[in-house]
Amino acid sequence: MSLVSALDGNALIVGLKGRLDQDNCDAFRDELTPHLDTAARDHLAIVLDLSQLEYVSSAGLRCFMLAVKQAKTFNGRIVVAALQPMVAEIFQISRFDMLLNVFETVAAAKAGVATDASDQKK
Repeated sequence: MSLVSALDGNALIVGLKGRLDQDNCDAFRDELTPHLDTAARDHLAIVLDLSQLEYVSSAGLRCFMLAVKQAKTFNGRIVVAALQPMVAEIFQISRFDMLLNVFETVAAAKAGVATDASDQKK
C-alpha cells in the first residue's frame, strides 16, 4: 500500500495503490493523517483516488470509516473516485457507497467537491 498526493484547486487528491487490509491498515491511517491535517487547515476536500486500489478488506473499510469520522471532526470531507470493479462491489455489498460519495472518475470527484465549495460560499 502506498499513497501519493497532489493539490488540485480545493481538493487534495490522495491516490492509493495496492491492497488495503489488516496488514497495512495502521500504516494507511498513519500516512493519511498528515493529509487530513492539511485538508483541515486549508479547507480542502480529500478525494481518494482508488483507481489503483486492487482490494479492500473489512479492516480496510474500517480505516475508511475512521478517516471519514476524523475528517468530519474538522468539518472536512472525504470522497472516493475511480473504484476498480472488485472494490466497487465490496463498497456496494457493505453499503459503504452510502457512507461516502462515490464518483466514477477523479475529474468528476474534483468537479463535485468544487461545486460543493462554491455552494458553501454563497
